[in-house]
Amino acid sequence: MSDKYAIDSHKLSFHPTRVAQWIEASDDLEKLKNIYPIYVEISPVGACNHRCTFCGVDYIGYQNIRWEADLLKQRLGEMAQKGVKSVMFAGEGEPLLHKELDDIIEHCTNIGLDSSITTNFVMLNEKNVYKIFKNASWVKISINAGTKETYSQIHRTKADDFDKVLENMKLAVKTRKENNFSCTLGAQMLLLPENKDEALVLAKKVKELGLDYLVIKPYSQHLFSETKKYKDIDYKPMLELEKELEKLNDEHFNVVFRSNTMKKLETGHSYKKCYSTPYFWAHLMANGDLYGCSAYLQQSKFCYGNLKESSFETAWESEKRLASITYVKEKLDISGCRANCRMDEVNRYLWRLKNPQNHDNFI
Repeated sequence: MSDKYAIDSHKLSFHPTRVAQWIEASDDLEKLKNIYPIYVEISPVGACNHRCTFCGVDYIGYQNIRWEADLLKQRLGEMAQKGVKSVMFAGEGEPLLHKELDDIIEHCTNIGLDSSITTNFVMLNEKNVYKIFKNASWVKISINAGTKETYSQIHRTKADDFDKVLENMKLAVKTRKENNFSCTLGAQMLLLPENKDEALVLAKKVKELGLDYLVIKPYSQHLFSETKKYKDIDYKPMLELEKELEKLNDEHFNVVFRSNTMKKLETGHSYKKCYSTPYFWAHLMANGDLYGCSAYLQQSKFCYGNLKESSFETAWESEKRLASITYVKEKLDISGCRANCRMDEVNRYLWRLKNPQNHDNFI
């Protein structure tokens, strides 16, 4: 199975109790207020050591701000108590720039939260690798080329970072193996005109190093990004890469070529409303602002409060979130939303539940 983690699909169907709560709440705002997210994305820092050509959050400005570790741990505890099941550390900055992230991830384990990281992996080291790979469910490395020359051009950093990332992959695989840790280690490459001829090169490298998978994913234009360079990419000529890449698949390694997502760029939405926001997920910025959708960061209609100033419960059940529920339900035109957003497959699933088709009862 080339996508056993459902990276090109969704996993909301494995949380029927939360979905049933949402269905039963219908249009009752008091009941909807109490539906908490299953998954939260967190930016532990705003700064980044790279300036990738495709960055979707360039408009935020890579601010040199970060979460104070003890306060973030407190907020994570509040999330766990309210039913949040998982967090991913990523966001508008590079998460490994937070020097206490390994301790924060260990805290997640102690309070029953699944944790993960999406990272460029340059800042992994002998000090943080043990706790990270002991406690995280998965680590995904953003590496967007198969050669150091192309890597330096796309990541807009020094070419030596490419070699550093490969060495850190070796360190991670070695640490995991020696300690029998279960953390899944994967990589992802955003498919671009500059790197399309290096997808196979990269796949062979990461397989040889002992990673579990490589994701090849399409670019999606962020609504507010200053970067417009890739907004008109045509993926149809690149779909043939899938057949060549899948030859590398075996019981230990998979290439997840997101052809389904690439094809959806042409077909568009099959639903008319966003049902995932503001219920099943959230995004917490490095400055403390809590949002219901990562595509609308810094947009007040999607911000519910600041968790450096109030508790998670206070922000999530605030009047701002209630107003956002009404706005998304009655006024949000999803034709202007980001194509293939994070919750696209989830929205397709929820739309089908709300709008059943003929024969759905014949299970």
